[in-house]
Amino acid sequence: MARKTQRYTVEGSNSLWQLYRTVSFFKVMKCFIVIQVGRFMPSLRVKNFLYRTFLGMTLGKQTSLALMVMPDTMFPERITVGDNSVIGFNTTILAHEYLIEEYRLGDVIIGKNVMVGANSTILPGVTIGDGAIVSAMTLVHRDVPAGCLAGGNPMQIIYTKEQMEERRKNDAFFKS
Repeated sequence: MARKTQRYTVEGSNSLWQLYRTVSFFKVMKCFIVIQVGRFMPSLRVKNFLYRTFLGMTLGKQTSLALMVMPDTMFPERITVGDNSVIGFNTTILAHEYLIEEYRLGDVIIGKNVMVGANSTILPGVTIGDGAIVSAMTLVHRDVPAGCLAGGNPMQIIYTKEQMEERRKNDAFFKS
C-alpha cells in the first residue's frame, strides 16, 4: 500500500533549494532549536511539554521519546504518537520529503502501546497500528498493522498480530 502523502510539484531548481517557499524560515529555526533542546532533555515530561506546546505535536499520556529522537524539523505538527508508546534512541520521524521535482507531506500516526526500536526511520504518510513492535534499525516505508512485529530494511512483517498472540500463549518467556 502506498504511503499517504500529498505531492507538490516544483519548477526550476530542486525542491529543497526552494525550501523557504514551502515553510517559513522562522518556523524551521524555532522547530530546530526546540528539537535540539528536546533531543538531549533527560525529563520525558519536559520534553513532551516542549514538543506539544512549541511544535504542535500530538503526544499521548506516558509517551516516551528516548534520547536523541529526531522529530521532523519542518512539519512536526503532522506527527501523532499514542498513549504509552516508546520511540527508541536516535529514531527519525519524517513528515516531509524534498525530492528533485516535487516535495511530499504526510501525517505520521503512531498508535497506542507501540514500541519503535533504536535507530529506526519512519517516513511520511505512515501509520503504525496500536500494539505494534518495530525492531531496531528499521526503515518504516509503509503502514504497520496493529499488534504485529515488523523489521528490516526494507521493512517486512515478521509476525502478524495472530502469530504474536500465539507465540505469547506458547512461549515460556511470556509465561514467567
